[in-house]
Amino acid sequence: MKPLELYLHIPFCVQKCKYCDFLSAPASMQERQDYVWSLCQKIRSYRELAKAYHVISIFIGGGTPSLLESSQMMEIVKALRETFFLDGDMEFTVEANPGTLTMEKLHTYRSLGVNRLSLGLQSAKDEELKCLGRIHSFADFLESYQMARRAGFANINVDLMSGIPGQTLPGWEETLRKTAELGPEHISAYGLIIEEGTPFYEMYGEDGKDRAQHEGELPDEETERLMYHRTREILEEYGFTRYEISNYAKPGFACRHNLGYWERTEYLGIGTGAASLIGNQRWNEGGEKITLSGKDQMEEYMFLGLRKMEGVSKAGFSRIFGCEIEAVYGDVIQKMCEKNLLEISGDFIRLTDFGIDVSNYVMSEFLL
Repeated sequence: MKPLELYLHIPFCVQKCKYCDFLSAPASMQERQDYVWSLCQKIRSYRELAKAYHVISIFIGGGTPSLLESSQMMEIVKALRETFFLDGDMEFTVEANPGTLTMEKLHTYRSLGVNRLSLGLQSAKDEELKCLGRIHSFADFLESYQMARRAGFANINVDLMSGIPGQTLPGWEETLRKTAELGPEHISAYGLIIEEGTPFYEMYGEDGKDRAQHEGELPDEETERLMYHRTREILEEYGFTRYEISNYAKPGFACRHNLGYWERTEYLGIGTGAASLIGNQRWNEGGEKITLSGKDQMEEYMFLGLRKMEGVSKAGFSRIFGCEIEAVYGDVIQKMCEKNLLEISGDFIRLTDFGIDVSNYVMSEFLL
């Protein structure tokens, strides 16, 4: 049986954040229940495919999965257990937002085998949370975090966001320290991206109709770069190691599910907006399957693998594709090393600190 990761998408939220372009929206209780019923039917439709796999991780994301009732989460996990062979030591993550968790829900998660919680904080400053359109305060987050600890969760991730309108470098450092001092096992620290189709795009996007009146609110490029560097420096003080461009973990707590994505482990996405990679085929729920060529797979191996701080394995490339990495990418690797953007350490090719600053450029060089 081959290893498989499962991602389940719950597309509901209390209200849409101003920066969010994910497939999510508020919904009535009945709409949520109808969706859960359909999701369970879809899970069970994979009985034949499931026979070839053992599940090494489950990630229930959104939206806000913690909006679901405990009974609905029980229905979903029942369908999973009836359909798939779930490893006893698998990583099982549920995303949750402050303001939507209760002790009863947390105890239900634990009873269902959930062993990792991912809490969306974004900022420790209430004015920044309000700017983002979040439904919670920092005090609400603290209450949810402490409740999760009392419920027995020993593996908690906290999501943070830099580059928020009006955010300063000292303000970002304060958010990092306040979060790290709580002692979570994992911190995901992302930079704000202004996505089309969001209220923030109208305010800050290149073609945003309200851009003129919001000029200068976003941190400038140099401040954003400093925020990124200070993230690593501060989190290292608290015992976190950066293992991927935006992810930091205490020893032994790197997110196994996300590592699977970056290492191209096969994964099955179930639910509206979920994506899958099975064999050499990739598809979004409800979309056509795309068959990846050998060239496509090599490109993905490089630009996903380079997100990890350890980099990509030359031996791994050779094992998967049947040829040496230098035969395909020798010139690019040499050029990037000469520019001090990549370095070679034993079997691994990885980004330098300078390369991380311009990682999108480096990764684009590996498109064949």
